[in-house]
Amino acid sequence: MPNAPESPAVAPRPAAPKPSLQKLFLTGLLTLLPIWLTWVVVKFVFVLLSDISAPLIGPVLQNLADSYRQLGWLDEPWVRTVLALLATVAVILFSGMMARRVIGQRLLRWFEALIQRIPLASIVYSSARQLLDILQTKPDGTQRVVLVDFPHREMKSIGFVTRVIREHGTGRELAAVYVPTTPNPTSGYLEIVPVEKITPTDWSVDQAMSFIISGGAVSPESIPFSPPPVGDDRP
Repeated sequence: MPNAPESPAVAPRPAAPKPSLQKLFLTGLLTLLPIWLTWVVVKFVFVLLSDISAPLIGPVLQNLADSYRQLGWLDEPWVRTVLALLATVAVILFSGMMARRVIGQRLLRWFEALIQRIPLASIVYSSARQLLDILQTKPDGTQRVVLVDFPHREMKSIGFVTRVIREHGTGRELAAVYVPTTPNPTSGYLEIVPVEKITPTDWSVDQAMSFIISGGAVSPESIPFSPPPVGDDRP
């Protein structure tokens, strides 16, 4: 029986070079950065919501713990935080449900009429209410989500047009633009920009918020950068 032909020897593969400490550090940093960013946003919302109900939930839990020894665990800080968070979420959901009903709308109008009688509170409430209403509706004539030169001409920032006004004396159109910060869009800057200096986009408010909170990671493949030519009537 003839011998089977010997298979050619396979050359051993060269060992992969060991990554340096710098590459390992960068890889770990890029891996943990999205997790950290998510934690920052979630923690901000979590603490904000729990702090709303904490002054009411805390005394109730303490009284229960003092009255019933077997319920002493209710006085633990983490229990207070979780129950305060759940209570706040329940109130928010209940408010949303009531706002869709006739009785809820009547209560809301009564509350707004009461707020209007308080000087400082009326300014804050009416301004916040108008801003939220503006962001939830489609603009007329001017795109809601725009790019503005900030902090200088060769850099752009995402902004929301809240109102278009006119310059005194010349009648030139000026846009009031709210520029939110990353990753917390609840803080930002208010700028007054000539309408011809803003760059309109076709983004929705939700798309712009995703872009801002993600630090630009969630974005379309292309965006406009330069303002349209003067006389261009595109939206």
